[in-house]
Amino acid sequence: MTQHQRLLIIDFGSQVTQLIARRLRELNVYCEIHPFNTVDDAFLKNFAPQAVILSGGPASVTQANSPRAPQSLFSMGVPVFGICYGQQVMMEQLGGRVESGHHAEYGRAFITPAEGHKSDGIFSGLFDAGREEVWMSHGDRVTQLAPGFEVIGTSQGAPFAMIADETRKFFAVQFHPEVHHTPNGRRMLENFIRLAGLTGDWTMASYRQEAIRKIRDQVGDKRVICGLSGGVDSSVAAVLIHEAIGDQLTCVFVDHGLLRLNEAEEVVTMFRDTYNIPLIHADESEMFLSALEGVSDPEVKRKTIGKLFIDVFQKYANGIEGAEFLAQGTLYPDVIESVSFSGGPSVTIKSHHNVGGLPEKMGLKLVEPLRELFKDEVRALGRELGLPEKFIGRHPFPGPGLAIRCPGEITREKLEILRKADAVFIDQIRKHGLYDDIWQAFVAILPVRTVGVMGDGRTYDYACALRAVNSVDGMTADYYPFSHEFLGETATRIINEVKGINRCTYDITSKPPGTIEWE
Repeated sequence: MTQHQRLLIIDFGSQVTQLIARRLRELNVYCEIHPFNTVDDAFLKNFAPQAVILSGGPASVTQANSPRAPQSLFSMGVPVFGICYGQQVMMEQLGGRVESGHHAEYGRAFITPAEGHKSDGIFSGLFDAGREEVWMSHGDRVTQLAPGFEVIGTSQGAPFAMIADETRKFFAVQFHPEVHHTPNGRRMLENFIRLAGLTGDWTMASYRQEAIRKIRDQVGDKRVICGLSGGVDSSVAAVLIHEAIGDQLTCVFVDHGLLRLNEAEEVVTMFRDTYNIPLIHADESEMFLSALEGVSDPEVKRKTIGKLFIDVFQKYANGIEGAEFLAQGTLYPDVIESVSFSGGPSVTIKSHHNVGGLPEKMGLKLVEPLRELFKDEVRALGRELGLPEKFIGRHPFPGPGLAIRCPGEITREKLEILRKADAVFIDQIRKHGLYDDIWQAFVAILPVRTVGVMGDGRTYDYACALRAVNSVDGMTADYYPFSHEFLGETATRIINEVKGINRCTYDITSKPPGTIEWE
């Protein structure tokens, strides 16, 4: 398998470490994130990075037993870039000084060039406007530079906001270049990888070919089953695996009756007709909906759906003779989030990314061809594989489906109303050219009936809530700022076209404190 040029990100616990990796991947540089306490001398020798980035983090280097990088890192002869806490670690370990109790900086700040500085190295092309806007988040600050470093830029609260040791190619900043609030942050990262000699050999075209070879080597002549949800991740995984091993793959699409309008038909048609992939359409909607009758508690809904999904999947999978592998659409964020600094799981991988417990229960080995990719890379791989753009660009859809967009008791009538209302909302968004500007949009049907007037008659129908958010990864989100004209037009269409709804609201809650989904 091709060995890509590799950059190592040592993670000290920043909430935005993933953004560093995403920015580098966008620049076609392969990188991996590893917690600081898993990186020792042996790891560094084996990984053999061509450059290293030290992330930010919540700790203080002034405290005993605070996180450190391996001291050997600084004698490997590779470029190192320290960010925020990463800068402070570099200074502490290389002979500088960091102190607490000074003026803290949080949010937007401005860096001005130090007198007599040289704006080259990773800072090449900066200060064209006389100063640089950046995003700060620090309480401690560097008060004495380590030998060999010079100051490039300063801010009100950080006299050594940008520093460099050009000879050793060591660079550090007190702010976060990876966030979009630092407009020229991308330029710094571009300069850093250029100085490190990284040419950007990470593309989806090359990944496709490597993944196909890897799947063939792993699977051999055995059979693979794939739990197909109809979402982007499992679909791209299925198409990639099918390209590698053909009819050795069988997909099982469990239809729980909680999908969007015409979704089951679209998935089945695409996989059976367009890609000719062996597919079992397990239409078990009656069983799922019967089990959910009278259930209103959100957690009970999720657990009921999850357990039934596993039971149904196992029933159909047992009928596939010779299956030894289970394919999953696990992504790199899932892998990262399942590792914590304490060495145990910090975040359980989302239930719709796997069929929990089945590999062990059925004696299956896992095939996870997307586990090195971020979501945007999966979409790029899907385009490389020829999946339709309308499908690749779809908004995320939860594993429990419409069950968690139907607060209170689920009924077939409410689901039918919800499907139609949701279809009108999405149609409106597409007609106005807004779909690709929004991370996720949907309708929730509310567990209340309201009085209305249609024609000369009184109505007593359901209210619905429109929800549309912008987000990077779903961890935080803010509502999409539709115009009042759009909202008025959409509400009119839904009320006119969907029998059973006579009132529309727009949910403008951010996450936090709310969640994106209603349950």
